[in-house]
Amino acid sequence: MERLAWRQVLLPVLAVVLGLVSGGLLIFVSGDNPLTAYGGMLEGAFGDTDAVGRTLEKATPLVMGGLAVAFAFKAGLFNIGGQGQLLLGASFSAWVGFRFGLPAPIHIPLALLVGGIVASGLGALAGLLKATRGTHEVISTIMLNFVAANLTDWLVSRDGPWNDPDGGALARSPLIQDSAVLPKVGGLPTGFLVAVAAAVVIWWLVSRSTLGFEVLTVGANPKAATYAGISVTRITVLAMGISAFLAGLGGAIQTLGVNERFEPGFNTGLGFDGITIALLARTNALAVIPAAVLIGAMDAGSTLMQARTDVAPEIISVIQAFVLFFVAAPSVVRWIVRLRTGDDDRAIDLGAGWGAA
Repeated sequence: MERLAWRQVLLPVLAVVLGLVSGGLLIFVSGDNPLTAYGGMLEGAFGDTDAVGRTLEKATPLVMGGLAVAFAFKAGLFNIGGQGQLLLGASFSAWVGFRFGLPAPIHIPLALLVGGIVASGLGALAGLLKATRGTHEVISTIMLNFVAANLTDWLVSRDGPWNDPDGGALARSPLIQDSAVLPKVGGLPTGFLVAVAAAVVIWWLVSRSTLGFEVLTVGANPKAATYAGISVTRITVLAMGISAFLAGLGGAIQTLGVNERFEPGFNTGLGFDGITIALLARTNALAVIPAAVLIGAMDAGSTLMQARTDVAPEIISVIQAFVLFFVAAPSVVRWIVRLRTGDDDRAIDLGAGWGAA
C-alpha cells in the first residue's frame, strides 16, 4: 500500500519537473534565460499577498473543474462537458446575484447553489442518455457544450432577457449586488476556501461513503455492480449530475468572486482545463488542490515572467502541455528517468493506481 501511494505521488512530481525542464530548454533555445523566466514566474505567483491572491483566484475554478472530471472518472465516465456546465453555473448565479436583494448570508449560498443545480441538470441529462440509450457521454457532453454556450450567449445578448441595459452592444449581465459578492479576507479569495471544502467533501464521499463505494464499483465493473444489486442507471445519472454540479459551482464562484457579472468571454477554456487538473492529480480529489494551484501559479506568474524576459505568453500553455504529456505517458517518464525498485531490476509501473480514491 505504501509503495502504491508513493507511485501515485511520484508520477505527477516527475511530470511537473520534466515539463519545467522541457519548457526551460525551449526558453533557452529561444534566446532567454530559463532561470530568470522561472524566477519571474515564481515571484509573480507567490511574491506577495496580492500575487498569492491572484494565484488562488485562478486556481479556484480549476479545482472545481478538476473535481468534476475526477469524480466522473470514478464512475467510469468522462465528463468533457465542463465548459458548458461552468457557463450555466456562472450565468445563473449572476442572475440570482443581480435579480434578488437578500442578506449576504442568504444571497451568496443561494447564488452558488442555483448555479450548481442548474449545471447539474445538464450533466444528469448526459448520464440519463448514457444509461438508458447507450449514448456515449463524451459525445453528448460535447454537444451539450454548444447548447449551453449558445443559451448563455443569448441570455445576455443585446436582445436577451439578462442583458445589461448600461452595456450598450456588449453581451453581459448587470453587475451583481454587493450582497452576492464573495468577499476577500486579507487579500485572499474566500472562493478558494469553498473549492477546498468541496474537494474534502468529494474525497470523503468517494473513499468513506456508501455512495462512493457504489460509484467505484460501477466504474470498475458495471455488470458486477448490477449483480450486487447496485442500480447502474441511478449511479450513472447521479455521478454525472454531481460532476456537473461541481463544474457549475466553479463557474458560480468565478462570477461571484472575480467577474461580479456574467460575460461569456471571461470564462473561455476554464471548463476544459479541468481535464488537465484531473489527470495531473490522477483523479484524487485532495491532489486536485495542489495541481490546480500549480497551474494557477503558472497563469498568475506569466505576466511578470514576460516582463522580465522576451518569452512569448504562449510558452505557459506549452509548459502545461508538456506536463500533461508526461502525466498521460508514464512509459515515457519511466524511460527518461529509468526508475528501479529497491527489490529487483524491474522498472516501476508509474501508470498504476488511476482508480484510487
